[in-house]
Amino acid sequence: MNELDCIRLAQQGDATAMRDLYRRYSPRVYAVVRRLAGDDALAEDWAQEAWVRAFRALPRFRGESRFSTWLHRVAVNSALHGRRWRERRTGNEVPLPLAPEPYTAPDQTVLRLSIEKALDGLPDGMRQIVVLHDVEGYTHEEIGLELGISAGTSKSQLFKARAKLRQVLRPPSAVIGEEACLT
Repeated sequence: MNELDCIRLAQQGDATAMRDLYRRYSPRVYAVVRRLAGDDALAEDWAQEAWVRAFRALPRFRGESRFSTWLHRVAVNSALHGRRWRERRTGNEVPLPLAPEPYTAPDQTVLRLSIEKALDGLPDGMRQIVVLHDVEGYTHEEIGLELGISAGTSKSQLFKARAKLRQVLRPPSAVIGEEACLT
């Protein structure tokens, strides 16, 4: 069944078509939500919520954009909503600082995991901006509208987040070299 037929059937409530859409797009929805969540368990919850929202809104999908684009937007909005809800509930909690891990050889898997961990260590607002700008390709103006901040604040937070990422991802030998220069 092609995508357009599948969407039309799903809009009419066909469970098989809905399952087919879920199978086709669930990895992409989870991936975008995971980057914004910074945590696997949260990502699973938020991805599930994104699918609930998508299926509820599916009858209103007009086909003016690609389905994948529309679904991506639903997933991002759902994750941002989940983040705001979580921040209201856990506003007084302070996370413990993460201890840096020893440097390992830079193969692709280790590098990807290191970047994910570094992103997870950023404050929520900075992580959102890095993911939305550097990973998802949003402009600072779009980020500002989405998060309720100015484009200048988005730029400033992105600059600070990148500096923190550089500091965390720096090889230990570079840190040792710096310490030697300071003594």
